Amino acid sequence: MAHRIVVGITQGDSNGVGYEVIIKALSDSRMLDMCVPVLYGNSRTLGLYRKMIPETDQISTNVINSAADARGKRLNIINCVSDQLPVEPGQPTEAGAKAAIQALDAAVKDLKDGLIDALVTAPINKHTVAALGFGFPGHTEYLMDKFGSTEGLMFMCTDTLKIGLVTNHEPLGNVVTLIDKDLIVRKLRLMDVSLKRDFAKDRPTIAVLGLNPHAGDAGYLGAEEKEIVIPAIDQANAEGILAFGPYSPDGFFASNMQYKFDAVLAMYHDQGLIPFKVLAFDKGVNFTAGLPIVRTSPDHGTGYDIAGKNLANPASLTAAIYMAIDICRNRMEYDELSSNPLEIKHFEGPKREKTILPE
Repeated sequence: MAHRIVVGITQGDSNGVGYEVIIKALSDSRMLDMCVPVLYGNSRTLGLYRKMIPETDQISTNVINSAADARGKRLNIINCVSDQLPVEPGQPTEAGAKAAIQALDAAVKDLKDGLIDALVTAPINKHTVAALGFGFPGHTEYLMDKFGSTEGLMFMCTDTLKIGLVTNHEPLGNVVTLIDKDLIVRKLRLMDVSLKRDFAKDRPTIAVLGLNPHAGDAGYLGAEEKEIVIPAIDQANAEGILAFGPYSPDGFFASNMQYKFDAVLAMYHDQGLIPFKVLAFDKGVNFTAGLPIVRTSPDHGTGYDIAGKNLANPASLTAAIYMAIDICRNRMEYDELSSNPLEIKHFEGPKREKTILPE
């Protein structure tokens, strides 16, 4: 039997929709055939949310002390959050934020120790965790710090649409001062490598969006395209990266140009995420490219307005888990193929039992 990927899942904010979408996603028996899930949170809190979702009673659970003890065909739970955690669905509380950080820290430790293969993070509240001294604007920056990565790419993904960001969670007033040629080139390199290694694209094509309206309109609406973006694309092309643009975002998405490329590089958060969420909200995944580990998350937030009401759609979390599994497998295969491409055996595909046909 092929190795089943061990996926660590953090509970996120305990007062948001995290537990609900986790329970719903893992109630699908096909999910347990594909991976071994390990939930970092609290079994008592899980039980409280299960009572709010009666149709998921069939899910099997297994409380463990270490991810090394995880078993297949069930939801494994590591109690890294106190049983005394007050559960207040829909309320942004200090206790809920603290629990989110505890779960994340515990999962990252196991990820570093090699006890889990991938990490899927349920949503946190950036404001409440910041009030506790979290020190990072989001999961992306936190994981870059924990794994010593100076570069990372916030990559919003579905099977058919992928949008990466040059700048992540930055106030719009800071974007112009942060963007330069070198930053764009570095993001294009990360995106190109990720498309090849994580998504099995042979010669990926990347569309680059402009910063200004109408991509600067030949300099009339801003000089950044002529002075920064186009030189960055030219340098990327010289390095063998198939980058094109800059494109005016409004016309680009209005004419469905996004589907003619393997990925799109947007200059700032809302430029990329607004069209992405309009087109793919129920199935979108937030993937952090450029890290030595695999991390995905759903593309939605804590959903306080529907928390505890059995209204949350698990599709994005389901997609995040499946994508984490696929990326792990793609990386293993890519690394094997790249380790010694002159050896024919490395092109035989994943290892599997040999089938002996009758004579």
